[in-house]
Formats: sequence, C-alpha cells, structure tokens
Amino acid sequence: MPQTSANPGYAMPAEWRPHSRCWMAWPSNPAIWTNGMAAAYTAFAGVVRAILEFEPVTLLVRPEDLAQARRLCGEQVSYLEFPLDDSWMRDFGPTFVMSAENQLAGVNWRFNGWGKYPHANDQAVARFVLEHLQLPCIDAPFVLEGGSIHVDGEGTVLTTEQCLLHPNRNPRMSRRDIEEQVCSYLGASKMIWLKQGIKDDDTDGHIDELACFVAPGVVLALVGHDALDVDYAPLQQNLEILQSATDARGRKLEVVTLEQPEVAYKGRERLSQSYINFYIANGGVVMPAFGDRARDARARAIVAELFPRRRVVQVPAHELAFGGGNIHCITQQQPEPENFARGEE
Repeated sequence: MPQTSANPGYAMPAEWRPHSRCWMAWPSNPAIWTNGMAAAYTAFAGVVRAILEFEPVTLLVRPEDLAQARRLCGEQVSYLEFPLDDSWMRDFGPTFVMSAENQLAGVNWRFNGWGKYPHANDQAVARFVLEHLQLPCIDAPFVLEGGSIHVDGEGTVLTTEQCLLHPNRNPRMSRRDIEEQVCSYLGASKMIWLKQGIKDDDTDGHIDELACFVAPGVVLALVGHDALDVDYAPLQQNLEILQSATDARGRKLEVVTLEQPEVAYKGRERLSQSYINFYIANGGVVMPAFGDRARDARARAIVAELFPRRRVVQVPAHELAFGGGNIHCITQQQPEPENFARGEE
C-alpha cells in the first residue's frame, strides 16, 4: 500500500457528500460502559440498523464478540475482526480525503487515547482500515481525533481551543502550528476556533457535540435553554463566534441553533448529550433521541428542515452518552469517488 508523510493535493469532503459505506467499531471495554455491555450492544446495534437503511456498514469487532455482533446487527453488515480497545471510530479511524482527480486516501492521525485512556490497539485501526481498502495512508505527525474537527468541504474547518490546544494532545505545538498542520492535512485554508465544550465532556471539547456544517455557509450550533446552567455561557460565547465568522470563501455564516437536551447524570458526572452528534448518511440523517418526547421532536424537526432531501431517523442514544459520546462519535464515513465525479449528493 502506498504511504506518504504529507498530503499532496488531498482534501476532506463535506460529510453530506456521497458515501460508499460507514465504518463502525463494536463496543469492547466494560470499564467505559457502566450500564453494562448488553445495553451498549443494543444501542450500537440500533445505530447500525438505522444506517443500513441508507448505506452499507463495515463493523470492526473483536473475534470473541463477532457472534454477538452478528446476532444483533444481522448479515447485511460486513464484519472485520480486530483486537479493539473500544468503539470510537470517528476518533481513531482514518479521516478520508480525496484528490482533485477523485482519488481516495486516508489520514492516519496520531491517536493517544484523548491523553488519558488505553489506546495501543485503537491507534493501529486507521492503518488497518486503509490497508484493507488498499488506499494510500497519509501519516500525520501530531495528535488529533476525528471528532475534534468538522469541515464544509470548501476550505473551512471548525474546531475548539479546549481540545486542540489541550496540553494532553500536542503541548509543543503552538496554536498557529496546529492550525497550519490541520488545514494542510485536510486541504483547508481557514479554521474557525470555538472556545470550549460542554461540562464533563471526556473528549475535552470535541466539536461534534457543539457545531457542524449542514450546507456550505450554514452551521448548526448547540445552545442552552437555562441561563443559570453551567453550559449556557460557554455555548453563548461559541454562538457569538460563529455569528461573527466568515468561511474560507468569505461568506458570513448563517447559524441555526439547536437546544441541548435536559441535563442527565452518571453519578456526579454530567452526560455529554447533544442532538448535533448525528450522522449524515446517503439520503438520510441518523440522530440521537434522549427520551424527552417534546425536545426530541423539536430537535428532529429542525434537522429535518435543514436536510429536506433526507429522511431523518432518531435512535435511542442515552446509552451512548453513558459511554462518553454519541452517534457521530461511533461512525466514520467513507466517501464515494465515483459519485463525486458525477456530481451526486
């Protein structure tokens, strides 16, 4: 498999562009899934089955868990055995990028377990996937997780200072160094820095809990609904940054807001719950539901209005939050070069 240490002419496509499949990884670490592995398996299987309505899914799974995964997810899924540490495919899987000639490759970021968790096996996942696909592997010489960045496919990157400038990631790199390097590997020219994430987010402020592009020039942003809540002021600050920002093409951003779910806890720790942590599939959006019918319905209606040509499916996601993430965190899209060449979306 060809390898390179630079990114010659590749760029990360927007997530709403066509996919050939979705990559996921089966939950494997009982220490994280404190409500029990059975609940985690059920939640993951629900996401897998929902995505299968729109596009193929390939699932990495420990050999000893293969029978269980196959029983819950079915035979439509493609299974690959791998000795996983856990299940956060967005963060340790490859970030797929594409050349101007629609040639696909993948960026292999350095993964250090968010600076706090075991990661010896998961740090090898990106290379394993790219070798399986026989795609070029672009090795990035710095730590980054896929959930910490979001792109519009037209040169703009969203991220947070809390995550990318955290001392447990790249303490010897300056903000300018990080911005230049991330933009280089993603084929981007501008980075919009939000400040911080929601309380007790174990990822130190991943952007996929806070904001995402839903179309060129249009951003969906998380806001609070209780001015006395600890998250309210930081989310307002992020909102103000977005409302005053322009993208790489000089457009002033249109910002649509989406309220947080009601606060929920795991012991004394707040769960990281966000309706923005969804997966954009071919012809669909698979998004979280947290068991509050009124709030779930309002969130779904906003997302459906933003994606009028896609069917929005909500999946119970409270258990995923218990593990420390949600639907976007456990998925990674693989772009479809052939459909890009035809201009399909």
